[in-house]
Amino acid sequence: MNMLKIILPPIHRAGHPFIGLFFALTATAVGLLAWQDQTFWLLPVAMLGLMLTAWCTYFFRDPVRFTPQQPGLFVSPADGVVQAIVDVVPPAELQLGEEPRQRVSIFLNVFNVHVNRIPMAGTVSHLHYHPGKFLNASLDKASEENERQLVQLTLANGQKIGVVQIAGLVARRILCHLKTGQQVRTGERFGLIRFGSRTDLYLPPGVQARVGVGQIMVGGETVIADLNAQAESLTFSGE
Repeated sequence: MNMLKIILPPIHRAGHPFIGLFFALTATAVGLLAWQDQTFWLLPVAMLGLMLTAWCTYFFRDPVRFTPQQPGLFVSPADGVVQAIVDVVPPAELQLGEEPRQRVSIFLNVFNVHVNRIPMAGTVSHLHYHPGKFLNASLDKASEENERQLVQLTLANGQKIGVVQIAGLVARRILCHLKTGQQVRTGERFGLIRFGSRTDLYLPPGVQARVGVGQIMVGGETVIADLNAQAESLTFSGE
């Protein structure tokens, strides 16, 4: 069964209405085309419906991930590309104080898996939803102006981190299934952003990311930082 899930990833339930809608459109067009074979304009409608059905099935895939279990590891909360790594004061809505900490921003395009995952086990200590704009998620000001869901987690050692789901240019819905006080595990699914977006991770003060800008992330698998590592800056080169 696990091997089947790897070959044919499950579909997130948030995609079922979209897949069903486009499949119904396709089936209707094909049925009418078979009944009235002279209605040639139905052929492109059927082809479009088929392509949209296939694309939605691909977009809402929810593949199995193998999360590292070593203590102290932060894993990526999303698939995508590391867009920026900067030291900034977290948004006030996260309630993480005014001390700068490192933020890792991961940009998701429409072809990435959009299921978000918990970066490190802990307790959901604060949630805040902020309505806003739908600017291109690759812009830095998207962190302050776009629609977003902010999640504060308290780790086992008492430190707090923040994860922010940010809507993008074509994203129109952020889903977050967490509740305040909920216990969560590293790599556990906690939400989804529809159709292009960004996910920000605010690490504890003094903790440095072990990834580089431009690096491809695999949600729930790629190690972003290590609590047990020395606080030193890393350099990366691509080839």
